[in-house]
Amino acid sequence: MDAYLSPWTDVAAAFARSHGLAILPFGACEQHGPHLPLGTDTITAQAVAAALADRLDATLLPPINYGDTWNNAGYPGTLSLSSATVTAIAVDLGEALAASGAGGLVIVNGDWGNRNPLYTATRSLIASGFPTITLDYPGMDAAIAEVRTSRAAAPGLAHAEEVETSLMLELAPDAVLMERAVSCYPEFPSDFGTAPMQLHRFSPSGVFGDPADATAGKGRAILEATVTASLAVLEDFIGGILRERNGAPHRPHESENAG
Repeated sequence: MDAYLSPWTDVAAAFARSHGLAILPFGACEQHGPHLPLGTDTITAQAVAAALADRLDATLLPPINYGDTWNNAGYPGTLSLSSATVTAIAVDLGEALAASGAGGLVIVNGDWGNRNPLYTATRSLIASGFPTITLDYPGMDAAIAEVRTSRAAAPGLAHAEEVETSLMLELAPDAVLMERAVSCYPEFPSDFGTAPMQLHRFSPSGVFGDPADATAGKGRAILEATVTASLAVLEDFIGGILRERNGAPHRPHESENAG
């Protein structure tokens, strides 16, 4: 159920039944080269979240269209929130959901910069007694390895190249301007990936890799694998909510004991 398009009474009923999950896509307004939209991360997160909501009979929340995108802030159009703001938004929404009777919150994170602040929010909400989990696209890396034919610009880096272009060709083909697509394989410093740094210094276009081999079919395969893996990750999380709602003793989720 899409909460944004539903009356409050329907949302209340959805929260009251079964696990009562709410699913929040947390994206970004971030450059993705001259050929992809600024909303690429939000569009992807929303697609995964919508698929999960449909499969789980959960409530889909409106997406957060901004995130911590400081590393791309050198490209005009990128609008970045501070880490503290990302954390505060997630905590505020989680607390509001708890007060509304939701059974738990699943955050689908669409951008690398949101990871640490969302984990901080997740830990805070769990400590307050509200079941929360953040998903960073489980299964996506393996799916990318299966379909990618171009060389990655750096290990684990997929930005505005074959992978994200494939995702947008599947999800928002009218927003993809392939005639503008360019290839870029910059030279990175030895501490790339371990130290905070802004990416505009390495790629004038904002592309990191080669979009030429992108297809909608590859994007579809990546999304399907990500949704399947996300459902597997959520099994124990949902089981814990159901046990608690049915009056069984609570067993802490693994993330509650993370060091």
